[in-house]
Amino acid sequence: MSITLTEQRSGFSEAGLRRLREVLARHVDSGKIPGLVALVSRNGQTHVEAIGTMRHDGGAPMRRDTIFRMASTSKPLSMAAAMVLLDECRLRLDDVVEPWLPELANRQVLTRPDGPLDDTVPARRPITVRDVLTSTFGLGIDFTALGRPIMNAVFEQGLTPNLPVEVPEPDEWMRRLGELPLMYQPGEQWQYHISSDLVGVLVARVSGQSFEEFLRERIFEPLGMKDTGFHVPADKIDRLPTLYAPDPATGEFLAWDEPKAGRWSQPPAFQGGGGGLVSTADDYHAYFQMLLNGGTHQGKRILSRAAVELMTTNRLTPEQNAARTALATGNVHISFGQGQQGGWGLGMAVRTYRGDYAPIGQFGWDGGSGTSAYADPANQLTGLLLCQLGYTVPSPAHLMNDFWTTLYQALDD
Repeated sequence: MSITLTEQRSGFSEAGLRRLREVLARHVDSGKIPGLVALVSRNGQTHVEAIGTMRHDGGAPMRRDTIFRMASTSKPLSMAAAMVLLDECRLRLDDVVEPWLPELANRQVLTRPDGPLDDTVPARRPITVRDVLTSTFGLGIDFTALGRPIMNAVFEQGLTPNLPVEVPEPDEWMRRLGELPLMYQPGEQWQYHISSDLVGVLVARVSGQSFEEFLRERIFEPLGMKDTGFHVPADKIDRLPTLYAPDPATGEFLAWDEPKAGRWSQPPAFQGGGGGLVSTADDYHAYFQMLLNGGTHQGKRILSRAAVELMTTNRLTPEQNAARTALATGNVHISFGQGQQGGWGLGMAVRTYRGDYAPIGQFGWDGGSGTSAYADPANQLTGLLLCQLGYTVPSPAHLMNDFWTTLYQALDD
């Protein structure tokens, strides 16, 4: 299915959009990508491609309203809840988090990141809201440190999603988190993922609502995001494709999550801001377009312009960003090139150098289930690519790379 642009002056060339479809279709035709939905938007015009099927062996065709597991592409959206609280002065960036997250008081920090869990020193200072929002509070997933005692403990305690260990409800999650030492001193190093889940707990405790209730009231409903949440209701479950994690050695399609009776078929115990959302291309487009608009949607203000600018500009020093730089440049076989944008804002990557076809200032993030969402202020461009394939193989990364490479060639001014 292809939605044709209605205006000649769309900012995309017709030949460029045809080529975009051809490149995406090539990935599906190869048999490595079961199906996908792509949405690109510029100058008020939107173009959508839905190609392939909901299962690798056929089944229903992909549609514009197919619901995808957003994985880490949840992070940029989850952060909006915290920005509402900052706008309303219910949180301040340099507030200590202990009043809301007492489990994180009196932190101990590993003497060295690869050391035993009992070899620690006291934290030099308390954890602040800024540390949590910038992913620098001191603990997270380090893909270059797998197998170290602290990483083993994080996984064993169920502090991360998408693993066989069940993630507990928020208070128990916080209790377990509070029993572990930090890898780094607060504010010292960017660390992936855990801070994004912590944002959800912080928002819930400050607001007195569940994280999802707050998001729904302040972000989803004002933006018309009717298909976004932390699970898929029974009356929509036929729009959720099977999620695959192919065998890295053989490429065989292994089902990671089935729609019915799967992980997203019921409300979760833990509403994970780091990777728990499900959504559609149009819902996410509404969110990223709001960011491009400086915080407004159809004339209604969702976030202040200042909040959007804070989220979408680099917040890290080179020293804080060292872990991302190492992963992106020294471990490309692990990261598939993810993280080579240079900078990190709040909940999302921000390009600080021209490392590929996208310009400085582009912001967004990718997800390990085959999702990619970015907006580009310089070109007033939004792009979304959604599929149902985990990063156990490079196929979704190759698809995303080709999508962005081809999309930037389709710009026509």
